Amino acid sequence: MRSFEGAVAAAALLVAGSALAAPKVDPAPVVAAERAFAADGEAMGVRDSFLKHSAPEGIVLQPEPILAKAAFAAQAPGGPKLVWWPLWAGIARSGDLGFTTGPYSVDGKPRAWYFTVWAKQDDGSWKWLFDGGPPSDPTGAAPKGSPVAYAKMSERQAGSPYKAMAEVSRAEAALAAAAKANVKAAYLQHVAKDGRIVGSKAAPPASRAALEAELETRPTSIAFSQMGGQASSAGDLAWTYGHASWSAQGQPQRGHYVRIWRNDKAGWRLLFDELLAAPPATAPPHS
Repeated sequence: MRSFEGAVAAAALLVAGSALAAPKVDPAPVVAAERAFAADGEAMGVRDSFLKHSAPEGIVLQPEPILAKAAFAAQAPGGPKLVWWPLWAGIARSGDLGFTTGPYSVDGKPRAWYFTVWAKQDDGSWKWLFDGGPPSDPTGAAPKGSPVAYAKMSERQAGSPYKAMAEVSRAEAALAAAAKANVKAAYLQHVAKDGRIVGSKAAPPASRAALEAELETRPTSIAFSQMGGQASSAGDLAWTYGHASWSAQGQPQRGHYVRIWRNDKAGWRLLFDELLAAPPATAPPHS
């Protein structure tokens, strides 16, 4: 028994060591994909560029999750001029899952921030899995063409996307349970030191104090329910999305969350979290 336990421990150390010693993956392809998407947005318009760059399983919120290709195929070409650019990005150690976020403008007027989750396809191209951002204030954001800041890479790997999603789902459940009692405390327990939490009209937090101030804008109790997501092949980065419901001034409210989880030394930690409000659900008409 001792020799078996020793072999298991040695194997675990070897896996952990190889994960930490893995060469740093260049996150530039994710940014390049976003910039190509944005350039097509200006040249082709919203509908055609979004259809071109979305993955077959890519989703948007309208307000419920819907396949992006179905959503945009139903839109007319043309429309307002949408311009956006990445300022913060991250990528998995396996180089197959990443994200970008930055400000955008509509017809030349600063509007808010976008958020996009990207996945590398079998043919080597990058397509987005989710696109939709918070109403964060873009005032003072670095202009188009500015250098992109990159999130720190993971420190651990689960070894497979299936194991990673099982671990992330447990982290999601723990966050959801704690958020029913105290949202701010729940998030502070799970967010990474360099994590970003958004959802209000304030600018994305650039400090821990600003992050805590953002949490103060959220309800004290939220019910979360995971709907889906995907992990990298290395099991070190994952994105999730799901339902959110809460009460404000005695009235029921609802929306969705979208998250990026990173496999840190202390376990899975939130690298990004956005809470997106949705219109109140309409009751079915009486027969």
